[in-house]
Amino acid sequence: MTTTTLVAYATKYGSTKEVAEAVAATLRKHGLEVEVRSAREVQALDDYSAVVLGAALYMGRWHRDARAFLRRHHTALLRLPVAIFALGPLSAAEKDRQGSRAQLDRALKASDWLTPLSIEVFGGVIDPAQLHFPFNHMPKGDARDWDAIRAWAALLVNAFRPARQETSVWTPAR
Repeated sequence: MTTTTLVAYATKYGSTKEVAEAVAATLRKHGLEVEVRSAREVQALDDYSAVVLGAALYMGRWHRDARAFLRRHHTALLRLPVAIFALGPLSAAEKDRQGSRAQLDRALKASDWLTPLSIEVFGGVIDPAQLHFPFNHMPKGDARDWDAIRAWAALLVNAFRPARQETSVWTPAR
């Protein structure tokens, strides 16, 4: 049986990949074997014992590659522990985070068969230089909280750690 955790991400500009890599680094630090891959590239989940899936919210919608990942791997995800994250708000304000969480919850309703162990929303990134009008006039910002991201990933460790097989030593009766 495999013991590798997949951290899959869907990203337009790379910030979600950076978060996926931070999640993976934290899981590795705690002794888990981890592979980080683009959600679009993952063809099968047979080689994984757990999955973290992350994507950004754009205009109230979760990245299409994350939604496609859930549809494509529906059957396999029913048997695996799964955690979900999204990048959303461009501020640390609780009302903005709650608004992004509501958007993610709406997106996940299409996959109501999925029962994630954990769902989290982190701050997002905006780099106007990468955007088209009118979004290229927005102020630059990065609301990712790296300590919160690493803390969330550390909480997943016990749920993702493979159960240790009990070995019993048989001793004959005297």
